[in-house]
Amino acid sequence: MNGWMIRAGNGGCYFDDFKDAECVGIGWGNLGDLNQYTNQDALRSAYIHHFGNAKPGRTANAIAMIRKFRDDIQPGDLIITYSQEHREYLVGEAIGQYEFRHESEPVGEFQHIRKVKWLGRISRDLFTQSTRNSLGSVLTVFSLSGAVISEVQDRLAGKPVEPSSSADDVPAAEAELELLREDVVSRGHELIKDKIQSLAPDEMEELTAALLRAMGYQARVSARGPDRGVDVLASPDGLGLTQPRIKAEVKHRSGSMGSNPIRSFIGALREGDQGLFISTGGFTREARYEAERATIPVTLIDIDLLADLVVANYERFDIEGQRLLPLVKVYWPAE
Repeated sequence: MNGWMIRAGNGGCYFDDFKDAECVGIGWGNLGDLNQYTNQDALRSAYIHHFGNAKPGRTANAIAMIRKFRDDIQPGDLIITYSQEHREYLVGEAIGQYEFRHESEPVGEFQHIRKVKWLGRISRDLFTQSTRNSLGSVLTVFSLSGAVISEVQDRLAGKPVEPSSSADDVPAAEAELELLREDVVSRGHELIKDKIQSLAPDEMEELTAALLRAMGYQARVSARGPDRGVDVLASPDGLGLTQPRIKAEVKHRSGSMGSNPIRSFIGALREGDQGLFISTGGFTREARYEAERATIPVTLIDIDLLADLVVANYERFDIEGQRLLPLVKVYWPAE
């Protein structure tokens, strides 16, 4: 037996509709009866026609969930849906095949339906932290692991968590939650790096200036023209008359930066200057050696450090900087 989570709209707002109609459903009603699409290419073409393809990754995820709902769920499979309001899971057994409801008879706002025999409701508080984490995915449709299915069946049968295993589960659950947090942070970091990589070279210079302004400096991008050696100028007064006087070079390209460009950059700095060299392609070991032995302070910033600095200072970014790199804050429970 397989198990599936089917979300009842945002926050589980259609939880009661699912319960009363004894079914689960998904959106994308504009596609019509899903049985008309005999292969994935036909389904994908119809999806793009109705919903566009501005974000190909989102399109692929949506098509995968639609196909799972139509093809993969089988009679007898375990079905779960969740209500954020009640903090309860509704658990049932799939019966019958996929159905399409016309606009005159939807369930909630859903026209793609699967009938379910509901077996009971389970409070979220009765599950172990591991199962809560597994059930926390925001996907509309996703499969459940064997361990989650077993625990759902145990709770449905009224079997409590064993006291000993519950106690042992606390440090394990905390460790898993910490791993999950680290995974979210790591993925977010990589996505931010992807966004930075997608910027044009002139936008990278503007992002550098926005970062320096967020760090308390007055910064401006140098005038366009032949290679000027310095892309961004920053200082407390904005004129370069007050130290620290920061001169930044920004190289937005693939491939590690070698020692020669670093040497040339250092050669253009004067007493009282402090240098920033930003390379989204990273630096060779020789380049880092050049910066370390320089008599004028020079800091090398690769894309990992740049992403860290952006996150650390993002709340102080001005509107121009936030428009270049739109980010949202994610909150996580404190220890």
